Amino acid sequence: MSVKEPKTDIINRLKRIEGQIRGLQNMIVSERGCSEILTQLSAVKGAINKVSEEIMKEYTKSCLIEYEQTKDEKILDDLIETISKFREI
Repeated sequence: MSVKEPKTDIINRLKRIEGQIRGLQNMIVSERGCSEILTQLSAVKGAINKVSEEIMKEYTKSCLIEYEQTKDEKILDDLIETISKFREI
């Protein structure tokens, strides 16, 4: 089993989300039931949340590594600010 590069995994996830969004558009055009549409919206929301988590994980790792190398407090301040904004989403 090969280890995927995080960037490749994220791009693949976003492509799946793109397909789900197109599916939602088609569901609305074909006047599918609200329940079905809401179920699909929930799936899209979950997929977006997962991508957000993966990106946040990679960003946090890179910030911590950079901080360890530079001891620049601004890196940690920026990370904390980003996490705060992310929590609001």
